[in-house]
Amino acid sequence: MKAILQERFGPPDVLRLAVIDPPTPGADDVLIRVHAAAVNPADWHILRGDPYVARLMGIGLTKPKQPVAGSDAAGVVETVGANVTALQPGDEVYGFVRGAFAEYACAAENKVVPKPASLTFEQAASLPIAATTALRGIREVGAVQAGQRVLVNGAGGGVGGFAVQIAAALGAEVTGVCSTGNVELVRSFGATQVIDYTAEDFTAGPIRFDLILDNVSSLPLKRLRAVLTPKGTLVLNGGGSPGHVFGPIAVLLKAVVVNMFIKQRLRPLPSKENREELLAVTALVEDGKLTPVIDRTYALAETAEGVRHVEQGHARGKAIVTVA
Repeated sequence: MKAILQERFGPPDVLRLAVIDPPTPGADDVLIRVHAAAVNPADWHILRGDPYVARLMGIGLTKPKQPVAGSDAAGVVETVGANVTALQPGDEVYGFVRGAFAEYACAAENKVVPKPASLTFEQAASLPIAATTALRGIREVGAVQAGQRVLVNGAGGGVGGFAVQIAAALGAEVTGVCSTGNVELVRSFGATQVIDYTAEDFTAGPIRFDLILDNVSSLPLKRLRAVLTPKGTLVLNGGGSPGHVFGPIAVLLKAVVVNMFIKQRLRPLPSKENREELLAVTALVEDGKLTPVIDRTYALAETAEGVRHVEQGHARGKAIVTVA
């Protein structure tokens, strides 16, 4: 099969298209014929081994631990392991798929769910990491209630766009922060107010928010806290640019310490691969409350270009690699 290999740490150019043997599913796994895979910020972080401390946390010390790149996808079940009961060959699925930038990839049975019939494979592939992260930040960690004021920083990207839609669906009054070119897109997501960060500093405004979901990690905690209500919640979802020893991890650790001395809630957004969250995302899609937005699509051989596009922070919605 054709696959995108990441054999060493470095820029997107180190990715290469190769022909390798298809993976063999374990007893609890399914083998998926990949139709489309999403490009996520995590892909370039893993590719570069950045921040460097992440190499000690499981992504690999001298080279990426997972030789085939990609983390989530949509496709058709090809074969199933001996213990698999909920899925069968021919089922259309989406979810957390290791080695997703390939014609075939394996996933644990409990990491994928049936694809919504209303979505294309490209749209479904955009959902797993980005939409479940947004759902977790808004609903679980942020505990948003109807009528609350919510600000999403980085509202034009994958997680941010889904977060605006989810918060609006929960009845919140949503403010989205984005670049000039994304203002109308973010408004279409359901934001009642959109702030162009190139023209206005939202941390200098008079409005106080019950929840801020920060997907950018470019502002000091002090400035973000200044526009939180006295008991508001700040949810920190990584971000950052390449070339750092600790990267956003340093900000998250600082937030944990500061949180012990204030009434406001400063919460890092944990990373998970949760089947129940995938099913909740499916329900939002089927109820018409969540719509994927595809920025660009790339052929498998163009994966490096897609990763570079996402790393530069230019994606409007999600970038997708089409495989079949």
